[in-house]
Amino acid sequence: MRTVWRTTSAPGPSTPSPSRDLIRDASLVWLASGIVGVSFGAIAVAGGLPVWVPVVMSLVVYAGSAQFSAVGVMLAGGGPIAAAATGLLLNTRAAAFSLAIADTLGPGRLTRLVGAHLVTDETVAFALAQADPARRRKAFWVSGIGLFVVWNVGVLAGALAGGALGDTATYGLDAAFPAVLVALVLPTLRADARIRRSALLGGALALAVTPVVPAGVPVLLALVGLVLHRRKGASA
Repeated sequence: MRTVWRTTSAPGPSTPSPSRDLIRDASLVWLASGIVGVSFGAIAVAGGLPVWVPVVMSLVVYAGSAQFSAVGVMLAGGGPIAAAATGLLLNTRAAAFSLAIADTLGPGRLTRLVGAHLVTDETVAFALAQADPARRRKAFWVSGIGLFVVWNVGVLAGALAGGALGDTATYGLDAAFPAVLVALVLPTLRADARIRRSALLGGALALAVTPVVPAGVPVLLALVGLVLHRRKGASA
């Protein structure tokens, strides 16, 4: 994984370090992750789960929406099998993300194994927003490692705080991640009309089904927009 941090040329005295530049940009994602992580830890413990459950889940599962859904099932009286099945369903979108980011992770089984654990909506969006392959790979690892650390620290802090935060929904924490993701993908949407059309189709479909399907499923159905992108690419 040493090559992940290597740069092709050293920055000059007045040129900002590429890693520093990426850290600055990724810090917005980290901030949002930490806030939502605090919310997740607090909700889980305030609902009656022991502190270790959200902490271990965040380290091993590491999938925000799947974790929220699994905890919701358990707090509603569902068993661990139902909770795991719900989380697995919501996290199937990671398969498409992995295909999109496979060439970015780098060579080696260990690198790919660790990278696969760091694949999230945010790390993939941040990496694919970069212009060249070298910067894309560096962006993935910088954002992925930072996001993993901040998310887990936030979950631990929220779990230790327990119910002291009150109703976390009143703070509007659920808006943090969508706002950051929109900021990340806007440059790509502006630059490529095919991607823009695909995103509009997927977004419209997700909005249409949101009132009638469980949380997380609209994101999966939004992948239908990729069909339009593929057709346009084949006819080009």
